[in-house]
Amino acid sequence: MADDLAVLQNVGPRLRGFRTALGITLTELAERTGLTPSTLSRLERGHHRPTLEQLLPLARAYAVPLDDLVAAPATGDPRVHLRPFRRHGMTFVPLGVKTGGLQAYKVVYPPVSQLPPPEFHVHPGREWFYVLHGSVQLVLSDTRTELSAGEAAEFDTNVPHWIGNAREDTAAETIAIYGQQGERVHITDVPATAGTGPRVEAEPPAEQMT
Repeated sequence: MADDLAVLQNVGPRLRGFRTALGITLTELAERTGLTPSTLSRLERGHHRPTLEQLLPLARAYAVPLDDLVAAPATGDPRVHLRPFRRHGMTFVPLGVKTGGLQAYKVVYPPVSQLPPPEFHVHPGREWFYVLHGSVQLVLSDTRTELSAGEAAEFDTNVPHWIGNAREDTAAETIAIYGQQGERVHITDVPATAGTGPRVEAEPPAEQMT
């Protein structure tokens, strides 16, 4: 009984944590779940014990298993098992366990000659990256910025954008953080017709033209 009570007491903070990680308001969450903002507020503050009918739409909205809403994962080895994979000529290394919110990756950009043709992406949200090694170029509409190791950038992804290596002879590495829409566009490559925004062939920066 004591364990059950402890689980119920922890539900509110966990629900609030999932919502704030996604950066959405109670009103926005209410629209996604069909629950009222006042009910959601009471659940997050622990003033109301959640029912299964309330937890199911919340689990769908956060794209997590139901168990993740009501109990913290068992304590164990906190290390993330890195499983690199390739997309669009680049190597991505997940740096965290997928929770349906923000996701961090190490991204390795090969030399320019090994990259596919530049392609602009547009989707809701924001992106952030930090350059670990080498230099990368960030193109936002018609504005190009080159960033070197130790520099970071954050930008609105509603602006057409493209990121690539700035060097011909060496790889570049970044740490990137994507929201759900950004992950779908850059990682899983959902077609534009699925609602992720247009993907438009970009004009290569001058140093990439031959």
